[in-house]
Amino acid sequence: MTRPRHQLVVATAAPIVSYGLVGLIGIAGKRGGAPGMMLSRAVFGQRGNLLPGSLIWVARWGWETINAVTGAYALLTVVDILFGIGRSTPLVIVTLLLFVVTTFAISGLGINAVRTCNKYATYLFGGFSVLVLGYLLVETDWGKVFGQGAGPTPLMITGVGLIAAGGISWVPSSPDFTRYLPRTASSKAIVGHSVGGAGIVVLPMILMGAVMAVSTPDLASAADPVSFLGEILPLWIAVPYLLIALVGMLLINAMSMYSAGFTAQTLGFRVPRHWAVSVNAVISLVLGGVLMLVATSFMGSFIAFLSMLAVAFSAWVGVFGADMLRRREYDAKALLDTTRTSAYWYRGGFAPAAVAAWGLGLGAGLLFTTSDWFTGPLAAGNPVGEYGLGWVATIVVSFLLYVLLPKPAVTVPEPEPDKKPATLAV
Repeated sequence: MTRPRHQLVVATAAPIVSYGLVGLIGIAGKRGGAPGMMLSRAVFGQRGNLLPGSLIWVARWGWETINAVTGAYALLTVVDILFGIGRSTPLVIVTLLLFVVTTFAISGLGINAVRTCNKYATYLFGGFSVLVLGYLLVETDWGKVFGQGAGPTPLMITGVGLIAAGGISWVPSSPDFTRYLPRTASSKAIVGHSVGGAGIVVLPMILMGAVMAVSTPDLASAADPVSFLGEILPLWIAVPYLLIALVGMLLINAMSMYSAGFTAQTLGFRVPRHWAVSVNAVISLVLGGVLMLVATSFMGSFIAFLSMLAVAFSAWVGVFGADMLRRREYDAKALLDTTRTSAYWYRGGFAPAAVAAWGLGLGAGLLFTTSDWFTGPLAAGNPVGEYGLGWVATIVVSFLLYVLLPKPAVTVPEPEPDKKPATLAV
């Protein structure tokens, strides 16, 4: 198999796997009319939900940090191209602060504003991506591209796992947005649009990256993953493309912070959502400064982070997904009732089967996970660890354990003809 075919397999399989899960879990949002981590109370119990909820909230800090750093690099590259001002510590801090503050402001505008901005930003980014791809098609030395030797199949599988890990980070957030859909909305359409929308973006981006890697072989080890665009693209393409990409990253981060606010509130922090989001903003600013000023390799840190992130999210995905097979309704009153009177209190506020399956699945995934930061004791010498598929083991173990362990009967709520989305303090 040639290298381009390898890239095509990665670009096709990754969004199907990861965003297929995004769509499937998103079905719970239209069923329950509540954010993902609030629906999670029905699965883990009012207190038990604090365990996966806390881990997912912390994991979002890292994801928002990665987005903030990438956005700051894009702005630094534009400043360098247009004004010849090289990177310096004060400029890094200013650009990072500007990105985080803008993200915070956008996330506070509400879901309707965020969705409208994303719609038009997607059109712009998609159009310029096609323009960049067209330029690469004309200017690339295709003899050199196809002359590259085929990469090993294990590396291709690893690529699928790493790219899918990015998509999995959105799985717990998907009900946050599908909760606004009517109960009559098609579940197949939710999954299909999730996969299709991701595929439209991921496929050309991976192919572009494969072509760019030929002319920029040091990309994988670069401390700055964005500045190379100024070297391989003409000024009239590079600058607007980077600016539009910057807007896209701002909106993606705003959506992440929007969901992070809900996650924090489901943990019991009785504060308005913008105060909960501000905590994430400050943390991403601090961690972003460390990554930009101290870390020697952005890509190395990014890959290590994705490996750990996917495992953290996948334990919840396995349990929550298994619960969806037996639960079709969520009790809105019980979701909001965090006292002993809640139908989701179970045993001392914990659902033993869910908590056990989540904890054991998380532990199993870490055993098979390898990265620059952490290597599990079972990661070496087996396909799961070598291919970066620790998150797959996590989902499988947590899913099967939850299916097999004894669980309390599902409580069917009384019908509410005028059901509205369950809300948190805003």
